Amino acid sequence: METWMHLLLEWLALPQFGLGTVFVVSFVSATLLPLGSEPAVFGLIKLNPDLFWPAVMVATLGNTLGGGVSWWIGLAAHKAVDRARGYHKDARAIAWLRRFGAKACLMSWLPVVGDPLCAVAGWLQLPFWPCLAYMAVGKFLRYLVMTTVLLHMMPGQVAL
Repeated sequence: METWMHLLLEWLALPQFGLGTVFVVSFVSATLLPLGSEPAVFGLIKLNPDLFWPAVMVATLGNTLGGGVSWWIGLAAHKAVDRARGYHKDARAIAWLRRFGAKACLMSWLPVVGDPLCAVAGWLQLPFWPCLAYMAVGKFLRYLVMTTVLLHMMPGQVAL
């Protein structure tokens, strides 16, 4: 298994797959799987500074679409639980989130809580398109700030 994973990572690191890899990693990291996309984005930009804006945009798109998938998973889970219970009842612990509505998805960029937040938005049946729009804004700002700060903290080319 370790050899297979090593070969996959080598293949994804090839320059011609850079933006595709950033998209896939960003998409998967926005689901509930524990994976961070920031190293892939930073690495691609560090190796190819001219890809700053395309990498930020591709990462934002992948991460936003992954957040959308989490929203749909939350909605499906809610419907499954309602069917199993035979009635509709929300937990009181997430009632405060309902008060903020789709705007709460602006915080989907946060580590640890951001990805589950997208699933909870689906669970609460918050409107999909406004949630997706707020996710996109939050995730875009995260990638923009994160890569800009890292590039200023670590100037120069990466030594291979």
